[in-house]
Amino acid sequence: MFRRTIAAIALCAAAVVFGAKSGAPAFNAERYLGHIRYLASPEMKGRESGSPELEKAAQYIANQFKADGLKPLEGKSYLQAFEITTSAKLGKTNRFDFSAASDRQSLQPGKEFVPFNFSSRGSAKGGVVFAGYGITAPEYNYDDYAGLDVHGKFVIVLAHEPQEYDEKSVFEGKIYTDHAQFYSKAANARKHGAAGVILITDQYNHRAAANPNNDELETFGSTSGPTDAGIPFVQVKASVVASWFNAAGKDLLETEKALDTDLKPRSFSLPGVEVSENIDVERVVKTVHNVLGYLPGETDEYLIIGAHYDHLGLGGQFSLAPSLAGTVHPGADDNASGTAGVLELAKYFSALPKQKRGILFMTFAGEELGLLGSGYYANHPEMPLNKAVTMINMDMIGRIRDGKLYVGGAGTGTTLRKDLDSITPHLTLHVDYSDNSGYGSSDHTSFTAKQIPVLFFFSGLHADYHKPSDTWDKINSNAAIEVLELVADIAERIDSEAVPPAFVRVEEKENPHSGGVAGSSSGGGGYGPYFGSIPDFAEPPTGVRFADITPGSPAAKAGLKAGDILVQFGADAIKNLYDFTYALRAHKAGDEVDVEVLRADQKVTAKVHLTERK
Repeated sequence: MFRRTIAAIALCAAAVVFGAKSGAPAFNAERYLGHIRYLASPEMKGRESGSPELEKAAQYIANQFKADGLKPLEGKSYLQAFEITTSAKLGKTNRFDFSAASDRQSLQPGKEFVPFNFSSRGSAKGGVVFAGYGITAPEYNYDDYAGLDVHGKFVIVLAHEPQEYDEKSVFEGKIYTDHAQFYSKAANARKHGAAGVILITDQYNHRAAANPNNDELETFGSTSGPTDAGIPFVQVKASVVASWFNAAGKDLLETEKALDTDLKPRSFSLPGVEVSENIDVERVVKTVHNVLGYLPGETDEYLIIGAHYDHLGLGGQFSLAPSLAGTVHPGADDNASGTAGVLELAKYFSALPKQKRGILFMTFAGEELGLLGSGYYANHPEMPLNKAVTMINMDMIGRIRDGKLYVGGAGTGTTLRKDLDSITPHLTLHVDYSDNSGYGSSDHTSFTAKQIPVLFFFSGLHADYHKPSDTWDKINSNAAIEVLELVADIAERIDSEAVPPAFVRVEEKENPHSGGVAGSSSGGGGYGPYFGSIPDFAEPPTGVRFADITPGSPAAKAGLKAGDILVQFGADAIKNLYDFTYALRAHKAGDEVDVEVLRADQKVTAKVHLTERK
């Protein structure tokens, strides 16, 4: 730690002042790094959305905007408030009772059973069926539900998937397929009419791997999934369920071993076993804020320069270091680096003479939960979106390596690539334009969906991404200032052009360089059949709202439109994005699927012919 601190101080003292052009106010590497040190300090506890520390960061940003003379919109406040579901917590009335033969027990919550954070709440009771791994995978010729009637019953399902330590398995061995995800098991159980899911740890695979923690309960809140999966979902100790197998004349470990040996389902009903449960999972809804500051221009047109300022707090379901849950994830690069860039650019432009077009500086909350802040602003703009000529997004710009900078979205505006090409030959940075689409896992996507040209500046993923080790002392502030010089140059060019760039639709493709929240940007998750929708990650009460439809895609050819809410996909009711992803992957290219969407107050049906993903 001492050596790192000394190195960072030396870096700040070396070359701290840069100018975007002759005579312009200077960018300052020490000031830039100072913003990051504050935002990523231990006291800020990782700036989780809904936390007091995020609100403290919002006020810090607002104070910087005010000091630099930026105007609050409508003369009111720099803060735009909106509500989000930040997490879930266990209520006080969780109960799991069972009867098996003459044995009647109530399990202890947190010790013998635990609900999942995406479980639906309420009471349920019924018989019990063992459904293997709870997987229906036609591509692997595997179906735990084949010939099994689970309507109104609880299904016992094993964690993960068969042969998970066998590299030669059709299930891709040590690399989990989507079928191993718990939300997939929930969606499949609900699709088959189950009353609830009882997850148990796969004892056979864990013992084969000499895993000493082979029957521990999952930590509540650590698993990704929808806000509400629409079905009760709990984990029960495998040792409890083993006694149910014994009462039915079965052996749990031998059943698992046989299933893994030949991949033939071993599903069966457990006669005499009855379960009664009450699941009390409370959704935590908090008010958070986007922070907006406006620098007026000579016209009513404007640019947007933005970045998200939230991070993971103490880890949670998106941490890539789950063993360090409860440890501050400071988010220095993700995305204090982009937020500090917004502050530096706001100071830079506020010191210049009035530009032709205004600039709206924005920092977003809720990005890590699914682009929620930018999505909220795009749907509730405080300035007319038809006057926004370009949105520039910075996400993780602080870890330039080998002089390489990724710039996305250059194809979304008629003049963006030409303007960039006139600037970049004079830089020491090497610019990678491999993603032209303007879609990806960061906030620019919310504006691409509104047909606003975008540029996305990103220095690439690294080993500290979404971990406690993403600390301020690893920021390359000198290189980040070069990025800000480039952003300033391109913003000034766009601002001063007689005719702003016109929006160009570019087909969205899977982008290996995108940063930010994990999730599908196409409804296809990057593989499987192609549908062609861009989801709005803010969940409606039910279904999946389309932020945009890709031109020429199967969805577009079927007449689906931005703003439609998908509620039925073939035989599957769609309650959330996870349902849609699961339902889509169950099909193949060439399938024709009947879909139903809500469009305003009407139900609209269409036939979608799925194609290969390009």
